Amino acid sequence: MKRFADPADTFADLDADAVACLVSGGADLALVVDAQGVIRDLAYGATALRDERFDAWVGQALIQTVTKDSRAKIEALLLDAGANAATAAEPRWRQVNHPSSRGADLPLSYCAIRVSDEGRAKPLGRSVIFGRDLRAMSALQQNLVDAQQEALQDHWKLRDALSRNRHLFQTASDGVLIIDATSLKVLEANPAALALFGERATKLVGSVFPSGLDEAGTQHVQSMLGTVQTTGKSDDVRAQLDGVEVRVTASMFRQEVGSLLVIRLVRAQPHAAPTTLSSAHSVLLKLMQSAPDCLVVTDVEGRIVSANDAFLEMVHLNAESQVRGESLGRWLGRTGVELNVLITTLRQRGSIRLFPTSLRDDHGATTDIETSATLAHEGDATFLGFTIRDVSRRPSGQPKGDKELPRSASQLAELVGRVPMKDIVGETTDLIEQLCIEAALDLTRDNRAAAAEMLGLSRQSLYVKLRRYGLSEPLAESDK
Repeated sequence: MKRFADPADTFADLDADAVACLVSGGADLALVVDAQGVIRDLAYGATALRDERFDAWVGQALIQTVTKDSRAKIEALLLDAGANAATAAEPRWRQVNHPSSRGADLPLSYCAIRVSDEGRAKPLGRSVIFGRDLRAMSALQQNLVDAQQEALQDHWKLRDALSRNRHLFQTASDGVLIIDATSLKVLEANPAALALFGERATKLVGSVFPSGLDEAGTQHVQSMLGTVQTTGKSDDVRAQLDGVEVRVTASMFRQEVGSLLVIRLVRAQPHAAPTTLSSAHSVLLKLMQSAPDCLVVTDVEGRIVSANDAFLEMVHLNAESQVRGESLGRWLGRTGVELNVLITTLRQRGSIRLFPTSLRDDHGATTDIETSATLAHEGDATFLGFTIRDVSRRPSGQPKGDKELPRSASQLAELVGRVPMKDIVGETTDLIEQLCIEAALDLTRDNRAAAAEMLGLSRQSLYVKLRRYGLSEPLAESDK
């Protein structure tokens, strides 16, 4: 530590106020503490510290004004002040934190200097502690940490993007070349491109593109590259590469080091493929037309566009022209709303499976059917496809008698859509009444008075129900 050469001469004329002004101006916060570490006086030169209420510290021990983790530093700071006074060593700065009523702790950096007691009969042991406000530095450090974290995150994002792009480049099924736009030298080639060039693959990277193409293809590719460099886009061209026809496309992108071209080489599809696909579609259409199940195509409103022979046979019509343009609801469904329900469900879900309903032919006869449907788009148009299967002759697991009550809720649920709910409830109630009356008559050996008492009915009510269900002979006029 460099001291003044002649402090006795330099500061000889300074009084106490001038010294106090120098001390307070030389630090953001200046404290005067006694030998026990109690704050006897303080001053602050930084206006940013005026709202921290430091005046309340006077009379308190300095160690009580800091946070718990900083108390050991205050003890070391006061010990250093005495040691430095004896050895003239350079004071050491220590960072401590004060709790603040405004929120976050107040960070300050302190160094302590013991005041000389020469010429005094009784040493005072006082020290002057100089403090520097570190909030601006802490804010800068926090900003630096945040910037480092953001830079690290951006670095990892960039690495992930590069890894994905590299994986796509290496696993692409099409040949891809990266070419310098100025020299047209091949910088990179993926495995698919190396496979296309065959024996030339070992010399491909570093060579000038186009290479390995036929003469006509080379001219077309050179013209295409010139167009891409001028306008940024160009049409595809075809060329021969070792006897294999390829389709060559190019695009350009810019980097800091210059412009690069991306060349894509795709094997041209053989001309026989469209014919084979068309033939498969033709066979599929023939199979659908002759299928044993009904196949119907409608528009989104349910009007028939096309129907196969099985549907015409089921509705007893002769030609497809007789159903084309008609609503499918003319034949499908027991009620007039079933087709609308099917269309609404198709728009929401895209498909329906095994919906039970009925089909009426053109003569009014009804057949139980199951229908499945799907929705498809062709350009801007939307179509609905229905498959209809006759289930009227399908054997059931256990035949029911005319008076047998459905044994489960699922069997009752099968009637929903086929019979209105009011009819289901009414018929089920009548059947239960009839079965109860027959059981009571069997238990009482046809004693109607006892049966009525067992059922909780009057005789007159029982006789009415017997006639209603046909369980008794009609009464003669005299009996009435």
